[in-house]
This record gives sequence, C-alpha cells and structure tokens, in this order.
Amino acid sequence: MGRRKSTSTTQTSTNSSNKFEGANIRFQDADDKEIASNSSNLDDSIVAVDKASEDVSMGEPDVSFFGCDGEDDKTSADYYFDSYSHFGIHEEMLKDVVRTKTYQNVIYRNKFLFQNKVVLDVGAGTGILSLFCAKAGAAHVYAVECSHMADMAKQIVETNGLSDVVTVLKGKIEEIELPVAKVDIIISEWMGYFLLFENMLNTVLYARDKWLVDDGVVLPDEASLYLTAIEDAEYKDDKIEFWNNVYGFDMSCIKKQAMMEPLVDTVDQKQIVTNCHLLKTMDISKMVPGDASFTAPFKLIAERDDYIHAFVAYFDVSFTKCHKLMGFSTGPRSRATHWKQTVLYLEDVLTICEGEAIIGSMTVAPNKKNPRDVDIMVKYSLSGRRCVVSRVQFYKMR
Repeated sequence: MGRRKSTSTTQTSTNSSNKFEGANIRFQDADDKEIASNSSNLDDSIVAVDKASEDVSMGEPDVSFFGCDGEDDKTSADYYFDSYSHFGIHEEMLKDVVRTKTYQNVIYRNKFLFQNKVVLDVGAGTGILSLFCAKAGAAHVYAVECSHMADMAKQIVETNGLSDVVTVLKGKIEEIELPVAKVDIIISEWMGYFLLFENMLNTVLYARDKWLVDDGVVLPDEASLYLTAIEDAEYKDDKIEFWNNVYGFDMSCIKKQAMMEPLVDTVDQKQIVTNCHLLKTMDISKMVPGDASFTAPFKLIAERDDYIHAFVAYFDVSFTKCHKLMGFSTGPRSRATHWKQTVLYLEDVLTICEGEAIIGSMTVAPNKKNPRDVDIMVKYSLSGRRCVVSRVQFYKMR
C-alpha cells in the first residue's frame, strides 16, 4: 500500500451540486446545525468538528515496531498489534479531529445511551473513547487493548481519576474474559484504510456475538464504501511512468507491481470526473464476518469531458442510534481525515465525454494468508465516442 510523500491534509468544502445516488440523510454538526447531504457525502463535510480545532496538524503515523521480549516467531498479526504500541500512531488518530470529535459528540450529546450502562471499548488504544463514555455517565467501561499501549491507558485512566469507572484489560478480545457476562454497548474505532484494510471488524463482531445484550447498541452501527473516478495525470506519471526511465535505465518491470498497489492519499475534489457509486453498506449490528467479502456492480457517469486515470474509494460511517443521525465521511469533498482516500490507478487512460458511463464491478476479499490485508479485483468497461476499453485489474493492499 503506497502513500504520496508530500501532501496537504487540508480539504475545502463545496456547495456544488452533485449527482449522487441514495436517500437523503442528515448529520448533526458541532454547532447543532444540520447539514443536508446525499448518502455519498461527497459534498460538505458531515462531521461535527469544533472550528477552533481546524488547524490541528495530522502527520504521517510512526509505525516503527517494538520488539516483544526478544521473540522472533511473530506473525504478521503480531506486528500489526505491535505497531499500535508506539504513541505516534495514536497521536495521529487523536489529532484527527474529524474522527475524534465525532466520537466525542456522539457520546456527549447522547448521554441517554450511556447513563448507567456497561460499555465495552474494543481496541481502546489510549482509552480516549472509554474516558468519553465514563464522563457521559456509564456505569462501567471495559477498555480492551492488545498492544503495549494498554499499559499507558491504565496510567491515563488513573491520572484522570476514573479508575473506579474504567477498567483496562490487556489482551485480544478473542482470548480475554470480561468480569461481566454481558455489556449494553460496544464502541470501537475499527475502520482501516479502504474501510477494510487492517481493520478490527471481525473482532468487533466476535465481541458483539459473545457479550452484547439482545437489545444492545454497537457504535458506530453503519459503514458504507463508495467509488468514484478522477483525473490524475500528473501524479500517475510521477508514480507509475517514472519506472520507464530511471536515470537513463529501463525499470519498467516494476510498473506492474506499482499498479497493483493502491495509493492512500488525499484527493483534490477538483480531480473528480464522475458521480460516486455506493458499493456496499454494512450494518454492524446484524452482519456476519463473511459479509466483508463481496462483489458489487458500479456505474460511474462522467459529469464533464475529461481523462480518467484512477478509481478512488472512500467510506462513510454513521451512528444511527443518536437523537439525530451523526457520522463522518472520508470522501474527497469532506474534510480530510487520517484515512484519506484510496486511489486505484488504471492501466488505461480513459478519454470520457460528459454523460458516458464506466460500467463494472469490484470484488473485495481478505487475503487468505493474512486476513488483515485486502485483495481487490476491478472489472470495468467504457464504450464511448473517443474511447472503447474493457479490462480486469487486480490490486493488493499490504
């Protein structure tokens, strides 16, 4: 999985009209105003964010791995957990105000959900969500964290005088035992890049099935994955065509590998050429683990004459159990988050005219060797006045 070496994480909102699919939904912002948006949320930012926080910087995560008592027989999953032992990755997530303020607002503005309830925080990290829940009146919060950050979370809880409400448990959800038989609420920030890369969704579903009461609440309870298409000639040339001539040498054999590796980056909304298409909506309260593997058709209609160099995927997250629908989007026309967007470059440069459609399907599945990785297959075709193409491409998020 690639990333651009230098990019701005600031995106501007727009009120431009967009031809997107889906029912109209509304999210509540930090100033108790409502912003109308389509379900793709490619227009104005839909997340509650304090204006005073708008200049918070978001650096690249430090994912240097900590050793674990000299053990050499770690699996890729072990390295995944160890990467979350370093404070740098937590700093980036905490400074992502779209992410963190949304969770804070969901909890503080819907205290009726939390008062006198038992809460399970899956993948608690520093314990920030557990602290929010404690302040909202939860009877008790069990914060489960597998990485060494659990030790810091315990200190953070103690330092803030909440040890009587928050209990930090170190270990994997699948291996620990809670001191209680059931919980009323499960809260987690489980989403990964492309929604499903290195995510904790299966862990959340395991916890739901084992500990959540019958009428319990999962937060967030809905996640949707979208696809659009962009013009990106300049950067595709820098990332892909670069290998044709490297200081006078032909290294084009690397191009195929570079094409298969999705790029995580912030896309300028001006690059968007088509509508967006809803690929998949997951109801976290009802779905089963296998639902994260799917094949979904799409139809992307050009909104202007332009070239298309890549597909772009992003996701929205919703909290539907609140007084008013709350959530956030990671789309190109919403405020930037640390998830950014996922760019999948095309082998062909598509010349498309306004009104013409790219028709295809996307297949998504966890990698068989490492389920935290994602394998993607995209079939697409365009039969236009200036371009006719039909192709299948494979991508691997590693």
